[in-house]
Amino acid sequence: MNRSKKIIELKNVSKSFDGQKVLDNINLYICDNEFLTLLGPSGCGKTTTLRIIGGFEFADEGDVIFLGDRINDVPPHKRNVNTVFQRYALFPHLNVFENVAFPLREKKVPKAEINERVTEMLKLVALGGFEKRSVNSLSGGQQQRVAIARALVSKPSVLLLDEPLAALDLKLRKDMQQELKKIQKATGITFVFVTHDQEEALSMSDTVVVMSEGRIQQIGTPVDIYNEPKNAFVADFIGESNILDGIMLRDRKVSFAGHIFDCVDSGFELKEPVDVVVRPEDVDIVPEEKGMLKGVVTSVTFLGVHYEIIVDIDGFKWMIQTTDFVDVDEHIGLYIEPDAIHIMHKSEYSGMFGDYSSFSMELDEIGELEEENLEELGEAAAPESEADT
Repeated sequence: MNRSKKIIELKNVSKSFDGQKVLDNINLYICDNEFLTLLGPSGCGKTTTLRIIGGFEFADEGDVIFLGDRINDVPPHKRNVNTVFQRYALFPHLNVFENVAFPLREKKVPKAEINERVTEMLKLVALGGFEKRSVNSLSGGQQQRVAIARALVSKPSVLLLDEPLAALDLKLRKDMQQELKKIQKATGITFVFVTHDQEEALSMSDTVVVMSEGRIQQIGTPVDIYNEPKNAFVADFIGESNILDGIMLRDRKVSFAGHIFDCVDSGFELKEPVDVVVRPEDVDIVPEEKGMLKGVVTSVTFLGVHYEIIVDIDGFKWMIQTTDFVDVDEHIGLYIEPDAIHIMHKSEYSGMFGDYSSFSMELDEIGELEEENLEELGEAAAPESEADT
């Protein structure tokens, strides 16, 4: 398999529903033997993109190219593409074997070949020996494996997966992430996977396509997307990020939070306003007098592997993730290495993300409401208490 070989291309694809543009001039290519994930929040256009590739929706503008041929008007059943939906759409009256065999029987494949291919697929998805089981007797994860086997048994060039793990519990979802990756490697079939779950995308994919408001924000490997986000939306959506206003003073020198820092970025204009990203896990907590920045701890949350700490530095709330315990109201210093500072050009998303003040304010407001409710309950109960005495 040649991952450099383009199997699908979307060229200047746009799509609207009821006058609302949901895809805005999408350009994307997908390679042979690639696990590509379309990632973004609800309404970003990722499922519409998947449905256009599958032929379930047609683009208003632009072209869909499959192995060099334009397939804009080709219906789903004539594309060498299969889809696994969030709801597995298994046939309840057929057993596991017959569910998987169904597309082959429709194509009048010889019986001996059907037996061989279905057996092979069930083994691949770890369901060997389940042939005669009713699909209604299977767990959610097992039903999903049947749906995947049925989609793969026809040997499509591309398998589309529309949030297929969404209905599973957390442990099973994590197990299936690894299983799907193994299945993709074993078959060599191109997988196009849709999810809103960042961890899912980072752990499974060769390539991640981050989408927002009908547009592609960034395409890259999981490592590149995480370490080198293109704008504030990507930095915020892929993991937690402290995002601050900065000024690029010159190559490898940036000013933010009232201080000048060494960094590793270059190629920006002299004194260009920029967005500065510092990941919470890349900040070291040091004694206040040794800190590049100094602040006060406003909240501490224990998350098992690490503590999540909110630090107020001149009114900007930083998030820090650390294995070191510090207490609320403690004065601390922060130390940031040059390679922990990532510089981005300003964008339409600048100023929208990266300060955890709103997070803290929401908690404060909830706390105030709870106190008010408790006071009201106490006042309501007081006359009864007095009467009892």
